Amino acid sequence: MSGVDSSYAWWRLVASVTLSMVGGVGMWCLVVALPSVQQDLGVSRADISFAYTVNTLGFFVGGVVMGKLVDARGIVLTAVLSAIGLTLGFAAAPAGSFTTFTAAQALIGFSGAATFAPLVADVSHWFEKRRGMAVAIAASGNYLAGTVWPPIIEGLIRDHGWRATYWVAAGVCILVMIPLALVLRRPAPLQHTTGSTAGAAAHSTRSLGLSPNALQAVLVVAGIGCCVAMSMPQVHIVAYCADLGYGVARGAEMLSLMLGFGIISRIASGWIADRVGGIKTLLLGSTLQCVALVFYLIDDSLNSLYVASALFGLFQGGIVPSYAIIVREYFPPQEAGFRVGLAISSTLVGMALGGWMGGVLFDMTGSYRAAFINGIAWNLLNGAIAWWLLFRQTRRNVYA
Repeated sequence: MSGVDSSYAWWRLVASVTLSMVGGVGMWCLVVALPSVQQDLGVSRADISFAYTVNTLGFFVGGVVMGKLVDARGIVLTAVLSAIGLTLGFAAAPAGSFTTFTAAQALIGFSGAATFAPLVADVSHWFEKRRGMAVAIAASGNYLAGTVWPPIIEGLIRDHGWRATYWVAAGVCILVMIPLALVLRRPAPLQHTTGSTAGAAAHSTRSLGLSPNALQAVLVVAGIGCCVAMSMPQVHIVAYCADLGYGVARGAEMLSLMLGFGIISRIASGWIADRVGGIKTLLLGSTLQCVALVFYLIDDSLNSLYVASALFGLFQGGIVPSYAIIVREYFPPQEAGFRVGLAISSTLVGMALGGWMGGVLFDMTGSYRAAFINGIAWNLLNGAIAWWLLFRQTRRNVYA
């Protein structure tokens, strides 16, 4: 059997997660390399944070464009183009000045986007009964990358330098991603979900009292808010540990720990979403993430930072997949690639903005305390939106 909820669908999910894990090096490599690149190129913390911002803005644009391409041409072409773009970006980044490096980050981000939101959208077509779980597992590929790659990148940089590390990443992308992409040749079974489900999705959108584009805009703002907050530990934890004298290796371990626990959180959130829906899952994740951010303000000792990083990963991993679940609950399936791509990729705008703001606030104050407070404020915006959506959903259900 090769249709929806079949054994093939689960095998396809495994291949998709693996592809996402490999392509995820485009997002996490710079996070670990940030102190080395900054020192080698002689730029400020705000400058190197801006390079990260360019990477994530490229990821945002790529998520939307690649999502459209998935709707039109399927996942295979999208994934192959992603592999080629990542290879070119990683090969070019070490070859010149900081300007060249920054430009290469745009290509890396744009190309890496295909291994996140578009893959999640593709997976969502293959499941109905356990769609929340499947989407969460697919979204975990990005966090699996964040668990696997930081220690590898840190070791390669320590032994061979950041330039050689980037060239190794280029080779891995071209040699591993294209064969994985070809595993996904079978087209998505849209015929199972384009009829009555599309009508149900349109009705569900109206049940919130919002037009489809208005709901999409609300999800974009929510995604930016949650990930400005999320970016502070994820983008700056390695540099933070280096500044405190704990070393880059400790920071890479914390990032790996954070994202490893994030995998647990994402899978658990999928189980929760299958039972209570995407909006309640978003609210739960937003609330817990805010609690975790407060832990970073309490104590900056080494053991406390390990604990805070583990809690942050465990609490916040379900936020981003919840946007994909909400899209599939409230929009027609034939729009999934574009709608999921826009919703999830908007979180990368938040990561870009937050990563840059963290560097600027550090340069202004000499510490990351203001950056954490800034993240908490943006997190409160996300939580307020989640509460508002839940209120509208509950009110409509009561008066239906």
